[in-house]
Amino acid sequence: MASANRKSDVDAATADLDFAANTYRIEFDTTLGPIRLDLFPDAAPEHCRNLIGLSRIGYYDGLLFHRVIAGFMIQGGCPSGTGTGGPGYTIRAEFNRLPHEPGTLSMARTNDPNSAGSQFFLCLEKAPHLDRNYTVFGLTADPASLDTVRKIGRVPTGANDRPKTDVAIRTAKVECQTRAARSS
Repeated sequence: MASANRKSDVDAATADLDFAANTYRIEFDTTLGPIRLDLFPDAAPEHCRNLIGLSRIGYYDGLLFHRVIAGFMIQGGCPSGTGTGGPGYTIRAEFNRLPHEPGTLSMARTNDPNSAGSQFFLCLEKAPHLDRNYTVFGLTADPASLDTVRKIGRVPTGANDRPKTDVAIRTAKVECQTRAARSS
């Protein structure tokens, strides 16, 4: 079953974005704790816009971390919880020089570099083999957020690296702050 195309909803939800004047942070309230993510629009503006829009429309609320590979990464953002779903559209790759390090936010995709949609992953350790092959567009904002990522990374998994006990994003929120306020 194909996912409904949410592109127009995302476009409407991001019409007010101003990366020059504001900074944006995503907060996932997960069943194992909060994950706050600082976004890097200078490196990957469309990926940041996409995550903000999907978060604002409630797309991620209730979705699972459907894939966890200890010592590597945790993956979420699939509406079917299988790793096969998305928002009904894709975005183009924005490969950049940012490294895949612990807490890095990067976009999942198929073998097609321009197939990213809603699925993302967070690195548990350095993963240099992913550098310049996947779009890095954020990083955990604080040690508590990285601790939550690592806690999810330790959950027992079964077939297809799926957690044996569901780990969900309860809600996704977007925080906006003017650059002047953040620098003071």
